[in-house]
Amino acid sequence: MTEAAHVTAARRSYDAVAADHERLLAGQLDAVPLDRAVIAGFAEEVKRSGRPRTIGDLGCGTGRVTSHLRSIGAEAFGVDLSPGMVAVAREAHPGLRFGVGSTTALDLPDASLGGVLSRYSTVHVTEDELALSCAEFHRVLAPGGRLLIAFKVGDARRATPWRRSGVRRPSGAPPRS
Repeated sequence: MTEAAHVTAARRSYDAVAADHERLLAGQLDAVPLDRAVIAGFAEEVKRSGRPRTIGDLGCGTGRVTSHLRSIGAEAFGVDLSPGMVAVAREAHPGLRFGVGSTTALDLPDASLGGVLSRYSTVHVTEDELALSCAEFHRVLAPGGRLLIAFKVGDARRATPWRRSGVRRPSGAPPRS
């Protein structure tokens, strides 16, 4: 199967800036208490929902949130489209499991997760791909599992290394409101 050009471009761009991305955002959760509280509440809900208790951080980037989940007692692993991001995640968080993969075709068994966390990883997908990702989230979640998805709305962009690297929203991506 041939990969869409925007997917290849996103992967290459994030591969190129992975180390800078980690340095730029290291400690970011420390400065955002609301994000930490939401993630902690989500992890607690996954624990309460029954088995399985594992959380997949899908679109994990350099693994900062995966590591945070583990630090608050959650069972977690990460998956990202970018091999560069995964390499940085493995180096920065050697005790955690990270793999390369796409949210549109997860290499995970049906009903294998108690929680799916997808933070800002859907911004580079088309509407059709978003539907595929959501279908995959549903497929891998066990009955009673929890989904936490976060995304930004709007057209404002900050000048960041990965924005200058060529990472763009694909044509056909849902419009920003």
